[in-house]
Amino acid sequence: MTGAPASAAGGPGAKPVRGGKLGTAAVNQASLWNIANILTMVRLLLVPGFVLLLFHNGGYDPVWRSFAWAAFAVAMITDLFDGHLARAYNLVTDFGKIADPIADKAIMGAALISLSILGDLPWWITGVILARELGITLMRFWVIRHAVIPASRGGKLKTLAQGTAAGMYVLVLTGPLATLRFWMMMVAVVLTVVTGLDYVRQAVVLRRRSIAAERAAVGRTAEALNEAAGSPGAGAGASAGTGARVVDAGASGVTDAGAPGAAVRVSGGSTAVEPAVRARDGAEAER
Repeated sequence: MTGAPASAAGGPGAKPVRGGKLGTAAVNQASLWNIANILTMVRLLLVPGFVLLLFHNGGYDPVWRSFAWAAFAVAMITDLFDGHLARAYNLVTDFGKIADPIADKAIMGAALISLSILGDLPWWITGVILARELGITLMRFWVIRHAVIPASRGGKLKTLAQGTAAGMYVLVLTGPLATLRFWMMMVAVVLTVVTGLDYVRQAVVLRRRSIAAERAAVGRTAEALNEAAGSPGAGAGASAGTGARVVDAGASGVTDAGAPGAAVRVSGGSTAVEPAVRARDGAEAER
């Protein structure tokens, strides 16, 4: 999705105005400075502020940690709203598609690493969660040409559990609440691992299906061209008996429909998808 809404691009939602130009509101609707992007920027700015508040006065002051929790809570709340606003009001921009997932991982990573440095959270928990997030991000790039892995309900539940558990660890809790936050973090770890494995399974399946579909499309196109080349009136080459040759740009061999003659090059077929479109869809699924 481009930075301009459908109405600004002359789509079905466009409203003609005098002189054949779109109104200023339609053109600027998905500009960089829209509410969704502003919320994303706020979340990015809250990351260093949260870290400073958490470590202020040695990192164990209950008052300053309460301030840090407030900053963390605001960041997590903005995460819930910016993506929804961008989709609901057609405010998706290239900046938002890049900055939104970065902001999500930055605030959670900062919280986990900071808590582990302070000794409140075991390093193995931080390592498992961060390794999963990095691995899934790299995996999305691996399959980006072939398929888009949609955001699942389990993934959203994982994010909620991580945010709740990390927020409870930011606060200075004792007694039953301290025990509750431990088990909440265990739930978040389990969801992190389970949803990560499910994403890997989806990536492998979608990639195989996409490759098979592209190869099938190439085969059908080559077969159709071969039949056309061998039929009467297929062209000057066919009528002269020279035949035609189909070269499959996505396969390893060459299929001859007759004697050596003109070569027709076939690209990946109609199912080949531009990587940029896949990247766009993946980012929108994330938001």
